[in-house]
Amino acid sequence: MAKRVGRQRKVAVEDWESPVVLPGQLGLFGGEESAEVPAKVDPVAPVSTRPRTKPWSSERKHLTALEIDRLLAATKDNERTGLRDRCLILLMYRHGLRVTEACALQLDQVDLESKVLHVTRLKGGLSTSHPLRNEEIRLLRSWLNERARWLRRWQKHDLQTPPDRQAVFLSVRGQALSRNTVWQLLRAYGEAAGLSLPPHPHMLRHACGYALADQGTDTRLIQDYLGHRNIQHTVRYTATNVRRFDRLWR
Repeated sequence: MAKRVGRQRKVAVEDWESPVVLPGQLGLFGGEESAEVPAKVDPVAPVSTRPRTKPWSSERKHLTALEIDRLLAATKDNERTGLRDRCLILLMYRHGLRVTEACALQLDQVDLESKVLHVTRLKGGLSTSHPLRNEEIRLLRSWLNERARWLRRWQKHDLQTPPDRQAVFLSVRGQALSRNTVWQLLRAYGEAAGLSLPPHPHMLRHACGYALADQGTDTRLIQDYLGHRNIQHTVRYTATNVRRFDRLWR
């Protein structure tokens, strides 16, 4: 398990002059993750590092709605990339996005005028279009405006690698966010939020499935929403819902 450096503190990153990383502005450890990850967590530690004293096999595989709220609240302490991270976490949760699907999300998949998110599923899943709620639209507009400011900043410099102009979620280096960075970010925010278990990206997708089941959503509809080809991957969410039979025989 990686050693912690210094005292624990709120989620924050170095107060650099620029909101994006330019040549010569690398983080403490010199890599992209050190520039992205809130300073509370050692960015060079492997994302799979786990304390051996905890019974990991018995832990929940999803986050609760309250834990999602605490994760989102923790991003507000990160002035540098908190807006991006808040938008990322909310979309992954509300739309059941896998981490690779979120990292690969393109601008042409987001239609704010029609309030639609075109979801391209991976792993043989069924792609579909989801409605965007007002909260998501407001957050997306704010992030895309901030993203545009990042791009204008990069344009003033002769970067060796041009920024990715199509990816929705950019790293501070101008490229699409990597899976590893998202893992690191969630771990940092989970620690800052005081969650009882370390979150990982797929917990957001599972949280979506369980939240829909708790609302009484039909299993077939959840299957379509998450893009499952096999409904056996969906029944895990509804099978544990003790209220699923409440409306029968009324």
